[in-house]
Amino acid sequence: MITQARVVVIGGGVVGASVAYNLTRLGIADVALLERRSLTCGTTWHAAGLIGRLRGTRTASRLVDDSAKLYARLPDETGQATGWKRCGSLVVARTAERLHQLRRYVALGSAAGIDAHIVGAGEVPRLWPLCRADDLAGAMVVPDDGRVIPADVTQALAAGARAGGARVYENVTVARVRTRDGAVTGVETSEGAIACETVVNCGGMWARALGQRNGVVVPVWPCEHFYAVTRPIDGITPDLPVLRDLDACVYVREEVGGLLFGGFEPVAKPWLAEPIPEDFAFSLLKEDWDQFEVLMRGAAERIPALESAEVQLLLNGPESFTPDGNFVLGEAPGLRGYFVAAASTSAATRAAGAAASRRPSGSSAARRRWISRPTTRAASCRATPSPRS
Repeated sequence: MITQARVVVIGGGVVGASVAYNLTRLGIADVALLERRSLTCGTTWHAAGLIGRLRGTRTASRLVDDSAKLYARLPDETGQATGWKRCGSLVVARTAERLHQLRRYVALGSAAGIDAHIVGAGEVPRLWPLCRADDLAGAMVVPDDGRVIPADVTQALAAGARAGGARVYENVTVARVRTRDGAVTGVETSEGAIACETVVNCGGMWARALGQRNGVVVPVWPCEHFYAVTRPIDGITPDLPVLRDLDACVYVREEVGGLLFGGFEPVAKPWLAEPIPEDFAFSLLKEDWDQFEVLMRGAAERIPALESAEVQLLLNGPESFTPDGNFVLGEAPGLRGYFVAAASTSAATRAAGAAASRRPSGSSAARRRWISRPTTRAASCRATPSPRS
């Protein structure tokens, strides 16, 4: 184990791997990535891997767009597959109000350089043959959207980070971050102390507890997140776009000839684990069909074939959410050199490639700053968040 590094990244999920990768691309090779168990073992390994470019703001949309472009080129750069597949997205609108929102997304896409267009309800069955369309007001198509395998993306990013000089250590637990005079000086780990000038907390569900040890507030709480996987269904083909019904809070994509469908129910179920077990790795929570019912009903309304489909898996994996549904990203107030990149609210994969970097300009010194000081939340996380779609 090393005894010093310029930057220590804590957490080996897709965000932590992306931070390490992007640091090396900015010319900072003296990076150590520490993972308490194995890369991807927290939330990343069971993420659905959807890459939908159009979000609520131009900045968020560009984050996803940049990430998608990175995931598409990583295999050529690193020799590691990411599972990137350009299948497109089809977002349906049940109401005139929702269609109006989708038109705003199209305009936003035009400003951000993302191709999108509106289609009539009559076009939906052509694009998604098993999708019910008689109750729709219209839909939005985003041709360049796609999907990835999040665990493969993480391994590709880690490979790229290693190639750039970063060191990746698994089975190393961080006890606390050392500080002096309001600045980071190092970390204490299960394998000894490491002196450093910058720490990046990419701990996901564990980011809150890690931050508390240094008085850094990371307002994040794990909620149970569900999706189901069916056995093969007639009419489902690998080239189907990802289907989203925002009014039903559900998303649907092809999975080995069947469907994977899940979503974000209006009233979330918090995972009441305090503290989160340190040995929680590649683990899931118990099935809860009652909680999943609202998503099951919404998906079946949109795809009637689901009413008779055989569900072979109901996955329940905890994911970290914030009260406002946004990232916790940036330097912690009052503690120099302590950065946070966590609480992706189930958006880690689609935004990690760019959320861990910036587009620097100007002098080489400016480029080496590698991250600006945007929006670390200052509010506490005593209340349990109820994320919405």
